[in-house]
Amino acid sequence: MSVRRIVVTGQGVVSALGLTADAHIEALRNGVCGISPIELIPTDNLTIGIAAEAKTFRAEDYFGRSEIALRDRVTQMATVAAKEAIAQSGIVFEGVLGERTATILGTSMGGQHTQDDNYRLVYGEGKTRVHPFLVPRLMANAPVSWVSMDHGLRGPAYSISTACASSNHAIGQAFHLIRSGGADAAVTGGAESGLTWGVLKGWEGLRVMSKTACRPFSKTRDGMVQGEGAAILVLEELEMAKARGANILGEIVGFGSSADAGDIVQPSLEGATRAMRSALSDGGVNPTEVAYVNAHGTATAMNDRTECAALRNVFGAHADALAVSSTKSAHGHCIGAAGALEMVATLSALQGILPPTIGYEEPDPDCDLNVVPNTAQQRAVSVAMSNSFAFGGLNAVVVVKRWQG
Repeated sequence: MSVRRIVVTGQGVVSALGLTADAHIEALRNGVCGISPIELIPTDNLTIGIAAEAKTFRAEDYFGRSEIALRDRVTQMATVAAKEAIAQSGIVFEGVLGERTATILGTSMGGQHTQDDNYRLVYGEGKTRVHPFLVPRLMANAPVSWVSMDHGLRGPAYSISTACASSNHAIGQAFHLIRSGGADAAVTGGAESGLTWGVLKGWEGLRVMSKTACRPFSKTRDGMVQGEGAAILVLEELEMAKARGANILGEIVGFGSSADAGDIVQPSLEGATRAMRSALSDGGVNPTEVAYVNAHGTATAMNDRTECAALRNVFGAHADALAVSSTKSAHGHCIGAAGALEMVATLSALQGILPPTIGYEEPDPDCDLNVVPNTAQQRAVSVAMSNSFAFGGLNAVVVVKRWQG
């Protein structure tokens, strides 16, 4: 029995760089930075004043008043991105296919705008009543529930929350579910909208945030920058996609994950190494076949240094031939949505234009790889990898191939 192959046939994006996948990809390639002074929330008593906000995203452009009342901003973003991905795919979830399509999304924090607003009302203003649908708005499974309901997806549906690796874990789970025969298609990816006063105050306490910019791999880097957004992919079994003449964006061939079982915040060289090796092994890919890696690349000193060392562990001498970029420098660190947004960037690299690491200023001897500094590079890419290494030591890596027909 042949192994089922899984391809990507649709993608949708909401981010600080644009409100469609095409706009997001074009901005990445052109080195546009979506990080700017925070405008959407009050910043009183915050020491961090920058973020990658989706400033042009307005709920009223997509939803009626009754729909807005039931959907937190994170759910709004997820459902808009899902609609784009499904429309681009051209897939129709009728009959048995609706029952054979999974919905698996990642989010780390769920409905933080709802939670933050209502904590303020109850604890700050002394209100004694809240909206009756408060819980359905803030629960972490709200995005996946609304996507499944919007499109009649009646197969396996659940949320994954593994901090910064959430959506890579979701994509990997969807990939393995289709490959095993548990589903024929999946709507997967992730969403996050945690740019609230409470969340940002919490991140400030960790002392890992930059007040100026996101500069992955640069010696002058001084921390990460938060972002928000959503990226959704349509995955399906290859023969089904071919039979309906779908436009194939790329093939997912391998997924690997690991737990550091070490420190709650410090990354592990061994854990990252095992996740990458596992993904390559799962896809039957020789390390020398990989040309591009979309790095986790948070711009914190320890994370970037550890990831570069892990890449050298995995790829050996071939590491010098790799292109390794971090697109968080453009769209911010979108936590539970990070891996999905970066998978869109990784799929775009298969077209031969590698998204740059913008904001790069000065080489770091501990990060001595081709980090595609500041300007996109052109290169033939047949195989690419996307890394997500999360707080809590939870690692998830996806390997993709260019579709050649």
